[in-house]
Amino acid sequence: MRFDTKIAIVVRDDLAVWQRLNVTAFLASAVAGGVPETMGEPYGDGSGVAYLPMFRQPVLVYEGGPAQLRGIREKAIGRGMDVAVYIEEMFKTGHDADNRATVRAVASDELLLVGLAVHGPRNALDKTLKGLTLHP
Repeated sequence: MRFDTKIAIVVRDDLAVWQRLNVTAFLASAVAGGVPETMGEPYGDGSGVAYLPMFRQPVLVYEGGPAQLRGIREKAIGRGMDVAVYIEEMFKTGHDADNRATVRAVASDELLLVGLAVHGPRNALDKTLKGLTLHP
């Protein structure tokens, strides 16, 4: 099935594996919480046990360098897409309120991005991500 929209997560290519996974999980939750129409229906197994819903479409994970992340953030915001950011300083915080304060304390062009989530029209997002490679 081909979707009209796309969900992409981009993580910085020099992060430790645990950091890449952590950043990916947090950014995926941002899309789920901020763009409710991306969510599917709840799951249930043959024994009647209920499970949480997941995205109704694939999530593609890419990697890139710091300059690429900055460029993608600028293009995605300029094109009116839904964007979530994860910055380096967030690795030192312990909860959501501190994370938001950390991002709020830095001007857009000075964010030390380690990851981004972007949701938007497929074609526009493909252009935004041009040149990136999928995470191995």
